[in-house]
Amino acid sequence: MTPHVWGFLVGALHIGLALAVSAHIVLYKTDVRSAIGWIGLVWLTPILGSGLYVLFGINRIRRRAGRVRGRRSTFTEELRADGPEPLTPPPDVPEALGALATLVRRVTRWPLTGGNAIEPLCNGDEGYPAMLEAIDGASRSVALATYIFDRGRAGSEFVAALERAVTRGCQVRVLIDGVGARYSRPPIVDELRHRRVPVARFVPSRVPFPHPYMNLRNHRKLLIVDGVIGFCGGLNIRDACVLAYGLPDATRDVHFRLRGPVVQQMTAAFAFDWEFTTRERLGGDTWYPAEANGKNGKAGDLVARGVPDGPDEDFETLLMTILGAIGQAAHSVRVVTPYFLPDPPLVDALRVAAMRGVNVELVLPARGNLRLVQWAATAKLGTLIEGGCRVRLSKPPFDHSKLLVIDSAWTLIGSANWDPRSLRLNFEYDVECYSRQLAARVNSMIDEKVASSSVLTLQDLRERPLLSKLRDGVAWLAQPYL
Repeated sequence: MTPHVWGFLVGALHIGLALAVSAHIVLYKTDVRSAIGWIGLVWLTPILGSGLYVLFGINRIRRRAGRVRGRRSTFTEELRADGPEPLTPPPDVPEALGALATLVRRVTRWPLTGGNAIEPLCNGDEGYPAMLEAIDGASRSVALATYIFDRGRAGSEFVAALERAVTRGCQVRVLIDGVGARYSRPPIVDELRHRRVPVARFVPSRVPFPHPYMNLRNHRKLLIVDGVIGFCGGLNIRDACVLAYGLPDATRDVHFRLRGPVVQQMTAAFAFDWEFTTRERLGGDTWYPAEANGKNGKAGDLVARGVPDGPDEDFETLLMTILGAIGQAAHSVRVVTPYFLPDPPLVDALRVAAMRGVNVELVLPARGNLRLVQWAATAKLGTLIEGGCRVRLSKPPFDHSKLLVIDSAWTLIGSANWDPRSLRLNFEYDVECYSRQLAARVNSMIDEKVASSSVLTLQDLRERPLLSKLRDGVAWLAQPYL
């Protein structure tokens, strides 16, 4: 065939593929910026753009997750039954937060649970010993999900504790994200298998190195022991999280120990992720002990609910929860996050709250561990400051904590950052807590961070060199993908 014929065939193939792929994008993409970006790539990059969309643009996880949810255990469905909220926030919590409880019920379908106790744990210095003690005290089951599980001193202690639990006859399951598993070499998965600890990788990455911007990751950090003690928060398993080790990449963080009925909601989230990955269903008294419910399961007076989030039927549950919380705030909104790349609705919600007279305070790291993310975040902080929000920059070491406190009565804890990756592309797990006592403890932790931070002003932003402003603005263009 002549070159003209080949050119015609290639052009026809490109147009046919681009039309078909564009139709799929229009039908299934919910974010207009993502849709426009993919359509532009498909049409401007003949054939290759269509191939990239087929490989990376289609959310196959949602389809597969739907199949897993379609065969969920009866017990899980009983935990997540529809219907009116059987429990309301305690009487010392502002009445307006009752509307927030209704909202979160509708977006998550999980009920509020009473009788919980939640304790903050600072850094790996407090978090790891508490987690290891719980694993060593396990008599029935240990479920551990983490984004990063590095080799090192801390990792070796966890591997040894998990091996001891297996030797005692406990049912142990360890789930590590497919990208996070590559943060150390060789991956610790091999070591766990050598010790006969059941372990799986969540959606193994085809890329042979850790990629912090890879989509659809399991970013949850959950540890559930015997179905009655749970841990969640921001802690990965790596030496940098132990400040006592004095490493140059030291990372501050906050984790939480939970007891009470809310732990069974955490178990259900882990069980779903495990079945999604391995097709093994976890159920029965080993994972959902009867004593965890009712009066015997009561551990305190705190009212709480799990808020799972992910690119499946739990899509944007955390975003709606956060928007609802900011909208109900009457006095204060306090945010601590390591990565701050909010979508326009979140930016507007914070600005509107500040203009209503709410004290809106953001505590961000002065020096992040991902430069591109920090540049992009800096580009739009001026909009928030102009709207009346106060931005504080915490000094090193890098602070990986994720906290939100509303009106000193409602607290959101867990694994999610304030960026599109956490709020749209990753699997996350947070817990909403209605308790003035817990809010007071978390506020005191935020106060300590504020005391050693500096205030970012509009003048500071305006005095940046022009090249820095241009760099930050260009980085912001990638915000939906960071």
